[in-house]
Amino acid sequence: MIAAMFKESKRSGSAETLIGLGTHVEGKLVSESSIRIEGEYRGDIDCKGDVIIGECGVAKSGIIARDLTIAGKVFGDIVAKGRLTITASGQLYGNVLAHTMLIQDGGIYNGNCRMERAVEQRARHLQDGTEPALQQQQQQAQQVKETQAKEKSRQAG
Repeated sequence: MIAAMFKESKRSGSAETLIGLGTHVEGKLVSESSIRIEGEYRGDIDCKGDVIIGECGVAKSGIIARDLTIAGKVFGDIVAKGRLTITASGQLYGNVLAHTMLIQDGGIYNGNCRMERAVEQRARHLQDGTEPALQQQQQQAQQVKETQAKEKSRQAG
């Protein structure tokens, strides 16, 4: 029966690590799987999975995660390799580096934000030669070379 409950929770995509309501934790948290914080956490979080700060959760942390959902309060800098979501009850006070960001109506965000494409996606575009900014730069460089060549031939002739 207990084994079945663990298998069910993994299938439902719920957090595998929970810091519950009324719990206060300090330190550095490193996790390969998802984390949910409903209590208070102080310290850095480095998570390869998703991090959820629940409505009662408070994190005074620098957080690195795949996807991050904030429904409580976070004081610290964020790196979201995927999506950062601040819900209607969420509050974030800190700087953000994220692939995508969603702030629901009522959510609070105070800080600086920088958005970048995922590294894998950028590498794929570079291999294909299809990244728009790179293509535009290459086209502009080619146009400059052609203009310079025309100018030189006009001066020579």
